[in-house]
Amino acid sequence: MFANITSIATLMLSTLLMMTGYGLMNYMLPIRGLQEGWSTFTISVIATGYTFGFTLSCIITPRLVGRVGHVRVFSALITLLTVAVLLCALVIDWHAWVLFRAIAGFAIAGCYLIIESWLNERSNNDNRGAFFSVYMITTLAGSIGGQFIVPFGDSHGVTLFIICALIFSTALFPTALSTAQSPAPLTQARFDLWKLYRRSPVAFVGSLLSGALSGAWSSLGAVYSQRVGLSTAEGATLLACVLAGGALAQLPIGRLSDRMDRRKVMVGAGLFGAACCIIMIILGGLSPIALYICSFFVGTVLYPVYSLNVAHANDLADADEYVTISSAIMILYGLGTVTGPLITGAFMEKIGPSGLLWSLAISFMLYAGYAAWRMRKRAAPNSDSGKTEFQSLPIPLPGTDVGSNNKS
Repeated sequence: MFANITSIATLMLSTLLMMTGYGLMNYMLPIRGLQEGWSTFTISVIATGYTFGFTLSCIITPRLVGRVGHVRVFSALITLLTVAVLLCALVIDWHAWVLFRAIAGFAIAGCYLIIESWLNERSNNDNRGAFFSVYMITTLAGSIGGQFIVPFGDSHGVTLFIICALIFSTALFPTALSTAQSPAPLTQARFDLWKLYRRSPVAFVGSLLSGALSGAWSSLGAVYSQRVGLSTAEGATLLACVLAGGALAQLPIGRLSDRMDRRKVMVGAGLFGAACCIIMIILGGLSPIALYICSFFVGTVLYPVYSLNVAHANDLADADEYVTISSAIMILYGLGTVTGPLITGAFMEKIGPSGLLWSLAISFMLYAGYAAWRMRKRAAPNSDSGKTEFQSLPIPLPGTDVGSNNKS
């Protein structure tokens, strides 16, 4: 197994560097926006540019890879990331930043596609779980590491922007100089929203809500940390706690859902998430430690709910529908990541930083409530033999079969 892991070492090194730059950029830009006096809603609008570019890339990047290959497209996308962050330093205007964030979203989504297709081709049924576990740990470590670079610089100047660009540029070398063979061209999967709704209404609605949850936190978590008076180091710790909670809870929640009606786990996750958000509102003013603990527990359900949606939908789908169903879930998730920050940004404008937590709590309650209502409408599968095995899924990628819960 160790030999198998070392075979993807250069790819994981590129991933680590890319995600370090991403973590730095994703934390630095909202802070800089606040320093420029931009409103919370304006920052949420900027975040939608990223989501738009991300989704567009999932349509265009597979075609580019088919024409010129993985390594060349990966190099071009990393260059785009470098250009995007430097443009943010050169042009301090929120209208322009919407475009620059769209460029960054396009580039990062394409990089995810290439990395995950590479992993899928290098792996088999015996080692795929280990490969993607290493991948998820790498992305988590890079994101957290990048966030903790911010306290060592001044986001009001250009130094952090330049450091971020240098990190992105360095991510080119391991993959560009690797002698490993490139994988086969990416394929695009068709999606069918109506089929998903017929198979699993709870996964349909849950995908929208899980996108709203993760989109709101990812886009406005840094703004929340600054609005409640945390330092940049404390804010980085807060964001890291959410990521750590999500990573650690994926497997336990998944195994629990394999042993019972997954909708019961959805109800429990939604109620637990709402309760944690409300507790975080109540205890938030006491100390940063209280926020860290609460945010960790919020993270334990914030990200795993997406994988629950995929697993439940696949429980009710035929084997030849897995990719189509998962692709529809990703499209709905992407729509949620657009609407979530906009609604949450408006909440925060009206009632202050706690608007983020109230928005999350409402989304969690809707998630739990709809799953509970669907339990009254449809019985659980008759036996465990009809259930697919839960998988901890990487970053959702709308419109492709890469990263989906593809089973054959």
